[in-house]
Amino acid sequence: MSEGTERATVRVTIFGEEYAIRTDAPEEYTLECARYVDDAVQQAHVRGQVAEPHRAAVLAALQITDELFRTRRQLTEGSEEMLARVSALRERVGAVVPKD
Repeated sequence: MSEGTERATVRVTIFGEEYAIRTDAPEEYTLECARYVDDAVQQAHVRGQVAEPHRAAVLAALQITDELFRTRRQLTEGSEEMLARVSALRERVGAVVPKD
């Protein structure tokens, strides 16, 4: 949190439970995050036929973490591919354009 940023309390509902979240993020962003988590918990509950809320939350956390890790891997691989393409392009341009 940066100096002078005021934290607000945002009320969210996840799996039927209300939580007061103190955050310096915009309210709409916090609500969007909570909806995403709620959807993941609901899906884990239905898909896994899990009755206990904490078990559904753990399954949802694993699913969200899997999404995070896969996205990070894709970004890393995409960045590496982009750097390789830029290097190849730089070499091609350098072969055609004379250096001063």
